[in-house]
Amino acid sequence: MSVIGTIDSVKWLTVYELVMCIISLFVLAVYAVPIKKYYRWFDFLPSVGVLAAIASVLSGDMTLLALIIESLTLLVFLCTARRLLKPKVWTAPKKKAFRIIRSVICVCGVVPIVYALANAGVLRYNPVSDFSSMSYSKAFVTMNERLSREYPFGEWKKIDWNERRSKYEPIFKQAEKDKDLDLYYKTLREYLSSLRDGHIKIVNDNVYDGNTVFKKEVGGGFGLSTVQLDNGKVLVSLVLENSPAAKSGIKLGAEIAAWDGKTGKEAFDQTTWSENNMATDEVKRFNQGRFMVRAPIGKEVQVEFRNWGESEPIRTQLTAYDDQFETLKKTKIQLTQADLDASPIEGEVLDNGYGYVKIKHFLPNSDTTSPEKRLADLLKMFQDRHAKGLIIDLRNNPGGEDQLAANLAGFFVKEMTHYEYVSYYNRYTGKFELNRNEVVKVKPAKPYFDGTVAILINSRTGSSGEGLPLVLKGVPNVKIVGFTSTAGSFGLMSSPIEIKMPEGYVIQFPDGRSLNQNKKVQGDADQTGVGGVVPDIKIPLNEETFKASMMDGQDVELKYAIEAMNN
Repeated sequence: MSVIGTIDSVKWLTVYELVMCIISLFVLAVYAVPIKKYYRWFDFLPSVGVLAAIASVLSGDMTLLALIIESLTLLVFLCTARRLLKPKVWTAPKKKAFRIIRSVICVCGVVPIVYALANAGVLRYNPVSDFSSMSYSKAFVTMNERLSREYPFGEWKKIDWNERRSKYEPIFKQAEKDKDLDLYYKTLREYLSSLRDGHIKIVNDNVYDGNTVFKKEVGGGFGLSTVQLDNGKVLVSLVLENSPAAKSGIKLGAEIAAWDGKTGKEAFDQTTWSENNMATDEVKRFNQGRFMVRAPIGKEVQVEFRNWGESEPIRTQLTAYDDQFETLKKTKIQLTQADLDASPIEGEVLDNGYGYVKIKHFLPNSDTTSPEKRLADLLKMFQDRHAKGLIIDLRNNPGGEDQLAANLAGFFVKEMTHYEYVSYYNRYTGKFELNRNEVVKVKPAKPYFDGTVAILINSRTGSSGEGLPLVLKGVPNVKIVGFTSTAGSFGLMSSPIEIKMPEGYVIQFPDGRSLNQNKKVQGDADQTGVGGVVPDIKIPLNEETFKASMMDGQDVELKYAIEAMNN
């Protein structure tokens, strides 16, 4: 936070908030340093502030920023209201002590305004757009127009908003004409997916519970899940006991040669969506393996497979059954309440002499030791025990707070390092502007760890989880290791763009972008599906690494990390 940044934060205030701040500051200044001449109009200023507060509430602004300013405005009004009824010439307290006390109180009253201004960018009012009463097509067009101005990555992803409108508006019109809710939902989902941003979501769409369209499309499973190797082969990565797949003889590691009239590769490549938006092609491939083998309940598919180590293909027919989305749930790694209640950081010295730290997320927990102290204690232990090196495991880390990620990165840098500038859309200027009070830096912290470091990532390392490898990539003693890049969704959700659509769907979009030292977008995937943090050591996904990882239960990424540090 800086003085210049705080002053600059005025640009994030609404007109009502600005009026309230000016009035409150002026009134407090006058009471702190009493004027000699009395002006009757001055007694009415706090009332004008209250009117601005009422207008602010009626406009829908219920942000913490507005509440702070409104509360101070009301307090100033209550403390001066008697002058409205009993006007009198201004007189300062006769006793010097009372004058000092009043001046101190007035100065203290300025503190909430300074705090509000310092945090105005993060806490700013970003109004919810309610298009729920519109027709499908009108709501879509209006949403598309707002996003064309305010979506942080429109230019970065080279999104042609007119092309999006031309493509999807006729389909929405058809859906409203036919009163086809399924078509409306599918088109809305496809449009959102086309923006390729993992932060975009329908917040009230619980696909596993109550989404009839999702149930009809992929409610049936066959008892297996798949992955695609680098050479294009599709192998079975999960088989449920007593499932149709298991009963038909399909085993872990089996190659799917044909699926439902297509080759295994064709069926995999033609799977286009999942329950989450996918920013990068690598995230997409992970989900294609999960959804390729889903279908409507009761659907029959012809399958040709070849079990591991066998040369003869086997043909069978599988029927999709209602598995309550079990294969999807087993392959969708999520934080549990236990993870959130415990420290996000765990660590130990491995039998081979390397230090190991698992960072589950970047969400601080006030009930446990601070993540910074926890990591500092582990690093000191590693140094005392002369650990050969350090593995930082960020696999499946969904993110959290950027500042925490920057704080933890401080143990691995010798000098102040840039983490990010933050840019938001300013609805008054119609441009994206820097929030100068939200510049995140990585500050050196003790104990400094100068040993070799390997950071493990995967396609489920997302949001702030991508921050640590992003800022440490290129540091001489650090190597990034993984099968894939990170998720490529590094945008900010400080005051998300929120839109209410017909049929009750509520959609959220990121509202800010993270910029590197050159003030260019960092971390987020572009429209081609390339983005995130690229591994320094990219592990091949071939028959050897598949067998070791999926069939033999080995931690292949950990093995590669240790080899990297040995070299």
